[in-house]
Amino acid sequence: MQQADIKKIADELYNALQQKLMVEPLTSRYADITINDAYAIQQVMIKNMTASGAQIIGKKIGVTSKAVMNLLNVHQPDFGMLLDNMLYKEGEVIKADSLIQPKAEGEIAFLLKKDLAGPGITTADVLVATEGVMACFEIVDSRIKDWQIGIQDTVADNASCGVFVLGDNLVSPHKVDLNNCGMLLEKNGELVATGSGAAALGSPAYAVAWLANTLGELGMSLKAGEVILSGSLATMVPLKTGDNLRVTIGGIGSCSVRFD
Repeated sequence: MQQADIKKIADELYNALQQKLMVEPLTSRYADITINDAYAIQQVMIKNMTASGAQIIGKKIGVTSKAVMNLLNVHQPDFGMLLDNMLYKEGEVIKADSLIQPKAEGEIAFLLKKDLAGPGITTADVLVATEGVMACFEIVDSRIKDWQIGIQDTVADNASCGVFVLGDNLVSPHKVDLNNCGMLLEKNGELVATGSGAAALGSPAYAVAWLANTLGELGMSLKAGEVILSGSLATMVPLKTGDNLRVTIGGIGSCSVRFD
């Protein structure tokens, strides 16, 4: 794909983000778009965001659970960038009209205390580099109309990043069974999804290692102080105005958020 087309698409997605609009799927308009093209588009989109004053504070891994893969018909993980204007704290209110077509995912967030630069990163390396883990919500959102996405669509659209919410309890990764910890996700007091740590590519720590190694191939790394969202532990839950959400992860804690 030509650089002019990459910039054109990135600008279109950035404008859709700013104006809360949906665009037609890229894969229906650009038959030859590759995953490498999509990551190039993502990088330009992120440059547009940081040029407007936002700062990268972490990264996310997307499409990690079988439930999400089957829902979206996307069968490989991807990654996107987290910026400071996406972050909400425990219990804060998210304005429903600030997003387009949001869905909630319960996840485990990693706070790094050391850099992780692939290739060759193992799950043991991830645990050593992690200050602590938190329960979190990723509120994914797509600028692609009606979530009609292929892998290239979601990658180009910054892995369908919306916003994210961090719980206020930080736990050492050595004090919790990350693979077997259970997750309960409640909406308006009703249990709507369950899962476990192993839903994220078999292990949340492995998912972070996958990200470090994938970024390493691109000359990028995970940085100390960054927050890494390790992927959904169950399916995505649609949201609307007035919804109250709570996720609880065994041995880690809980996280809640309200839409208004």
